[in-house]
Amino acid sequence: MSEKTERIAKIMARAGLCSRRDAERWIAAGRVSVNGATLGTPACVVGPGDRVLVDGKPLPIAAPARLFLYHKPAGLVTTARDEKGRPTVFDALPAGLPRLVSVGRLDLNTEGLLLLTNDGELARSLELPASGWERIYRVRVHGVVDRSRLDRLKQGITVEGITYGPITATIEKHQGSKTWLRVSLREGKNREIRRVMAALGLQVSRLIRVSYGPFSLGTLSKGGVEEVPETKLPSIR
Repeated sequence: MSEKTERIAKIMARAGLCSRRDAERWIAAGRVSVNGATLGTPACVVGPGDRVLVDGKPLPIAAPARLFLYHKPAGLVTTARDEKGRPTVFDALPAGLPRLVSVGRLDLNTEGLLLLTNDGELARSLELPASGWERIYRVRVHGVVDRSRLDRLKQGITVEGITYGPITATIEKHQGSKTWLRVSLREGKNREIRRVMAALGLQVSRLIRVSYGPFSLGTLSKGGVEEVPETKLPSIR
């Protein structure tokens, strides 16, 4: 095998079309061809001489990696296409941005900081738990908050057969029948905070991610986008 050959999903991700996971889905859907033959499996390697088409169009030339901070409003799904026709993050982005993919996802009703990049490989490396990056959220809950039960989350918790790693949760303030918590974790499994809080008898009514690794939401307005300076990118790879 030539040293210059790489897996097709990796090349698609680097071109900024999608994440590796989405590339595999696109291949399974018959949207990708190599040298005129439609692929049926992502277990394919290609080299510089191969002609790769996605939806009948050549792969774009990989541009230098760029990273953006986005203040996601509630009510948007973090996907390029939604089978239910719901509005997406990418529909709401300002004009003039490159084709972007998200670093992980925030669910429909979660708001706050979402990282976006034109480099699918960068997205994959930043979203993996191995990055060790802490995610911090402000969480508004209804119910009686038991400090001792919050403290025990530092040891991890299993909910309905799913084991979640250590979570740090502290009380920020009480607001009538509601309580604001500050929650930090490093995994970010699907709907993790909502499920863990439900296991404690608490109902989440608002969930805002305020930081992801070294990046924070700060004063970025809802729906706003801010590019990370290029000089900061080498330090996060």
